[in-house]
Amino acid sequence: MKAIVLNGCCRAEDLRISEIPVPEVKPGWVLVKIHAAGLNHSEALLRMFEADSDYIAKPVVPGIECVGEIADASDSHFAVGDRVIALMGGMGRSFNGSYAEYALLPTQNVFKVDSDLDWVSLAAVPETYFTAYGSLFECLQITATDTLLVRGATSTVGMAAIQLAKATGAKVIAACRKESSFEKLLDIGADSCIIDDEHISKQKLKIVPNKVVELIGPKTLRDSLLSVSRPGYVCNTGVLGNVFTVQNFDPIKYIPNGVYLTGFFSNFPTPKAIEGLFHLIRTANIRPLYAKIFGMEEITEAHSLLENGGAGGKIILKIC
Repeated sequence: MKAIVLNGCCRAEDLRISEIPVPEVKPGWVLVKIHAAGLNHSEALLRMFEADSDYIAKPVVPGIECVGEIADASDSHFAVGDRVIALMGGMGRSFNGSYAEYALLPTQNVFKVDSDLDWVSLAAVPETYFTAYGSLFECLQITATDTLLVRGATSTVGMAAIQLAKATGAKVIAACRKESSFEKLLDIGADSCIIDDEHISKQKLKIVPNKVVELIGPKTLRDSLLSVSRPGYVCNTGVLGNVFTVQNFDPIKYIPNGVYLTGFFSNFPTPKAIEGLFHLIRTANIRPLYAKIFGMEEITEAHSLLENGGAGGKIILKIC
């Protein structure tokens, strides 16, 4: 089968299609014929910085998510031909992931989905929309009476969060760095947009949010905690600000009275969450967003764009 294989850290222009054997099925795992896969920034980081590390199972096929159909159900509850998504759980790091025509995946990270979306649209969903869904519903417990601030709104997860929150009836404030992005954010459902100058708590907002999806991370987390009404809720989900920890964290002084801080980690998807996500997408007629589609033979171009930014949304790798 065709696959993209990493033997260590490399440049985007070093990526090539290789021929490797189709994986042999084993108990507890299923073979998935992959139709498309969403690309993620973590895969660029793997290629650039992590692939030489001992904890990466080299040689490895990258890719933390995919969509496709069951080719061999092994001893699972699936049937051949089931339409499925798969994500996380070590894909593309501990074992081969989605940059290939087939992937052997742990049953617990594969989910049958009730969706009539085409393969490319479906590929925009797994990691991006699950992360947004978990942040909103598991962590923030979003409702129609809430006013949500999405910080990092032009990111793939940010735009998904806007769509999902609007589907619940919540008011959504989208925060980003450029006014030129406002039109796109309003088009996908934001009620209003503001410039993120890293000091939103000092801005005189017409409507004060009571909940925040924080996608910039520790760089602006304190400001988000100060931006909400009381009681207020902040979910730290992303690290787009490239600051990964809060130095000298003192929770008593750092978290304001009456504000609740939580975080979402997407490594453990559950059937209940995936079913809830697709039910919302289906009933609210949400159109999954993506920006660019590349074939496997265009992996260099896809990863260059992934590394340097500028896609304007999700990048999809179309396998077959």
